[in-house]
Amino acid sequence: MSYLHDVYVSASEENRRAILKAMPRRDGATLLDVGCGDGEWTLEVGRHIGAGRVLGVELTDEWGAAARARGVEVEQTDVANPLPYDDASIDVVHSNQVIEHLANTDIFLREIRRVLKPGGYVCLSTNNLASWHNVVSLVLGWQPPPVHVSDELIAGNPANFGEGNPGSYGQMHLRIFTHRALAALAAHHGLALEHRGASGYYPLPPRPARVMARVDGRHAAYLVHRYVPAG
Repeated sequence: MSYLHDVYVSASEENRRAILKAMPRRDGATLLDVGCGDGEWTLEVGRHIGAGRVLGVELTDEWGAAARARGVEVEQTDVANPLPYDDASIDVVHSNQVIEHLANTDIFLREIRRVLKPGGYVCLSTNNLASWHNVVSLVLGWQPPPVHVSDELIAGNPANFGEGNPGSYGQMHLRIFTHRALAALAAHHGLALEHRGASGYYPLPPRPARVMARVDGRHAAYLVHRYVPAG
């Protein structure tokens, strides 16, 4: 179980490296992090792209306060609602491990497209439904680990280190995407796929996982997509 946890942590770290690699520098840009958490990663993304202004949206009181204390301009609101920003006002949008928690993914993507400036871009990362650990789970008759069936309990997979633990609404996953599905939904909302990346490859450790994610991104653990306004 410890090995599985270590692989999960290393895959999450690798995913952040893949996100930075997918985000071109934009000196002086206004960056919006949708679901900014405590702001630590938000600021790292901001430094990486050379942002002049860093904005964040966060629902949780504690995390919003922590991000604000770090210097992120935080709007405390539910990302399932319209974003509190003007049309075409944001140069770069980033969102990592958020869309899978939302029931209304259409509002989420429509709002990102609305606030994005012409010539801007958005980087989205989320779990990959087609990851081998999900495929193998289904073959064994188990629930894929990132596909939750309850807001109160993590259930259905004995190899999942979280099985039996209580869940909570807002943390549980509601919609899980494949590369094709995420790109198709984004296109429906006026976002054109510019970069299709992937990271993590369960149950492999970091180095071989990095190689396999490049060779077979279709079955990697995480999707890393960059979009630009269509047309």
